[in-house]
Amino acid sequence: MTRIIFKKNFVFLICVGWGLAMAVSAQEKLSPYNKEMLKTNKDWLVEKTGTHAGLFRDTGGHLVFTNGIISRTFAVTPDLATIGFEHLITGESFLRSVRPEAEVVIDGRTFEVGGLTGQPIQNYLLPEWLKEMKPISGAFHMVSYDLLNVTARFLWMKREEWMPRDLPWPYPGADLVFHFALGEDYFQSHPEAPSYLREVRVNVHYRLYDDMPVISKWVTVENFSKKELVIDRFKSEILGVTEGESSVGVKDHWKLPNMTVETDYEFGGGMSSDASLGKSVFWEEDSLYRTQVNYQRKTPCLLVCKPQWGPAQEVSPGDTFSTFRVWELLHDSWDRERMGLEQRRMYRAIAPWVTENPILMHVRKADNKSVKKAIDQCADVGFELVIMTFGSGFNLEDTRQTNLNRMKELADYARSKGIALGGYSLLASRHIDAADDVVMPPGMKPRFGHSPCLQSKWGREYFHKLYNFYEKTGQDVLEHDGSYPGDVCASTTHPGHRGLEDSQWKQFSEIAAFYHWCRSRGIYLNVPDWYFLNGSNKTGMGYRETNWSLPRKQQEIIERQNIYDGTWEKTPSMGWMFVPLVQYHGGGAAATIEPLKEHLSHYGQRLANLFGAGVQACYRGPELYDAPQTRTLVKKWVDFYKKHREVLDGDIIHIRRPDGRDYDAILHVNPFGQEKGLLMIYNPLHEEITRTIKIKLYYTGLRNGVRVSEREGPLVSSSLDRDYSLTLKVTIPAHGETWFVFKEE
Repeated sequence: MTRIIFKKNFVFLICVGWGLAMAVSAQEKLSPYNKEMLKTNKDWLVEKTGTHAGLFRDTGGHLVFTNGIISRTFAVTPDLATIGFEHLITGESFLRSVRPEAEVVIDGRTFEVGGLTGQPIQNYLLPEWLKEMKPISGAFHMVSYDLLNVTARFLWMKREEWMPRDLPWPYPGADLVFHFALGEDYFQSHPEAPSYLREVRVNVHYRLYDDMPVISKWVTVENFSKKELVIDRFKSEILGVTEGESSVGVKDHWKLPNMTVETDYEFGGGMSSDASLGKSVFWEEDSLYRTQVNYQRKTPCLLVCKPQWGPAQEVSPGDTFSTFRVWELLHDSWDRERMGLEQRRMYRAIAPWVTENPILMHVRKADNKSVKKAIDQCADVGFELVIMTFGSGFNLEDTRQTNLNRMKELADYARSKGIALGGYSLLASRHIDAADDVVMPPGMKPRFGHSPCLQSKWGREYFHKLYNFYEKTGQDVLEHDGSYPGDVCASTTHPGHRGLEDSQWKQFSEIAAFYHWCRSRGIYLNVPDWYFLNGSNKTGMGYRETNWSLPRKQQEIIERQNIYDGTWEKTPSMGWMFVPLVQYHGGGAAATIEPLKEHLSHYGQRLANLFGAGVQACYRGPELYDAPQTRTLVKKWVDFYKKHREVLDGDIIHIRRPDGRDYDAILHVNPFGQEKGLLMIYNPLHEEITRTIKIKLYYTGLRNGVRVSEREGPLVSSSLDRDYSLTLKVTIPAHGETWFVFKEE
């Protein structure tokens, strides 16, 4: 596939009825589209496809933006419109009807952007119908388009020592940008319309990535007039998608179309990947789809991406407003494991900092002696990061020079030992005062009961303190609890926003900008919310804190269940677990690990659970070890993880969920690494067990044969069955574990 890069090379066509010149890229610049030649026959999850994003022209004169895995097709006359959205490997079409490319409300006036009307039914779209379809009257019409190289959304300072491998940023692909302006048809039908609207341009951006079925979309509005504009509302994606299921009756829970849609306008999602749903991603009923099966026409099959509130953002003369970005992943299967693998692979590409996976400790006191002891122990056994945890006395809002000097001294000491250092700060779920807290509309409450407004006087000072603390101290870790949850604010006296409609956008922009800044400086971000697409590194894997007050043996099984359940949509590096070395939420002696040397069996099992899963935990306490034998135990599992880091940080294939009644197992896979797979098997029973287990190795990328090593033993060659499976006879010690490493033959 040839990548086409060009810009501003147009031929001009006069389009009757528009009253403006429409610039179309020269046809000879585009290669003809041949789907069978361009589509790959490789599985992008296990091998490089070798395909690249490019722009082509089909026999009907339409533009086809494709990477050999998926394609999005556009009509360019009589106006720009998406007329095809296809997964090339399965042949599945995800589009059933034509809609506008976007919608914007400017100074109270609603404008559609592109699109065509006149489709006879909405169930499906036939090419011959396009000849009779018309541009939308009064819309922004397409005037030109560019194909460009991709650029990074923001800077990222990589911490390669914490990653399984170096990943590209930005991920390679191509950007396709369509430019729109209002035509004379709008001004003829709206003679009262202000003339400055002639100097507004709307641009619809698409980014198609190499090697994966993912496309991104966003919209920008450029103000070339001499008057300030307000973008009251927008819809950056309006897509008539083939329904996920067809039901005559109305259902409480519908199966949605087989695509994952996410945006970087995510907040308040906690530890789940559906943070965009209901905030910026909406699956709506389609009022135009009058021939659907559902009797009440309630099928959720119209994808609309928009903010719940506002944004009500001013655009000064000469400035540009940009919407949030949308990512659309087209799945090729309904299999839960494969769908999760595709989603995890997407995150590694569009937010590669999620693969940074440092081994970390929560030190419970922030005095110099306690912190330095934690740093020394971490350096000794191979841990890589120390967080001065909640309740430790760490306070980055303390702006006294004595505090900043002490924190810088500790950061310098940690750096001299090869350790990253930082601390904990609570943002939301706290009450400041009536003047600075969010003012909720009638009938609404803050998500966490209380929350400051990030654009109040206090909120602005808080972020100033954050920037100042990290600039002055050189610390490089922030655990940001209760991150902005999306609360709106109706105050009209806060300095950073005008009122209710612009409050969510302004608050979110504040925290997103700070996280972008942290990424540019290599500051590691533990954030218990789904802020990955704006720079956070890790959220919670998913657990109930009070479970850590249960008896120790029960904690062992629950911990493995939490990891098993939490890694369907998250990579191991995206979720933290929790190990309270000291008592936490009660439980007494039966729940507590300290003294560590008296509970080596349990401590060892927790280390095996976590390092064997490639999942880092917050080890909360004053020390990692209290005796030589404890140190040996900790270092054993740290060394195990670092030896196999590349594959342990890979994807998890779910083999058998822990239930305490028989073995449980997970398979790590990394088809692009030296070690293609690592199987961890645990035995929760009181006696040694032997089992014959059939393990499918398809996602390791192994095809013809395999070399297998158990517990760092010699490699033994074996053949694979036709379904890429391997049958293993395994013996697992009581309350123990074993593991197998798989390499190429």
